Amino acid sequence: QVQLVESGGGLVQAGGSLRLSCVVSGLTFSTYAMNWFRQAPGKEREFVAAISRSGISRNYADSVKGRFTISRDNAKNAVYLQMNSLKPEDTAVYYCAASDAYITSRMKYWGQGTQVTVSS
Repeated sequence: QVQLVESGGGLVQAGGSLRLSCVVSGLTFSTYAMNWFRQAPGKEREFVAAISRSGISRNYADSVKGRFTISRDNAKNAVYLQMNSLKPEDTAVYYCAASDAYITSRMKYWGQGTQVTVSS
């Protein structure tokens, strides 16, 4: 059974930082690209960041570029999202997802999400 379990969300003031983690089980982690998405209330889910299988290549949404950093540890079956300089508009449920390809809109597995709330 494939499981993606996010953690690290919470309430933070604008300008603050959070580090999200996603631990994956039930699949060969190093053979999947990993992604972070988010969904704010009343809005569609949107792409945040992606990282290739090896971790060498990374891609970001323009809205988070320069503030967020995606990384992975294949030995720990984990992907991370370091979020700095947080803004109220970053408030959303954040999801990690596994995909067969690095740059793709087709996610194969999803986590359950973790809430991030940024107060002004």
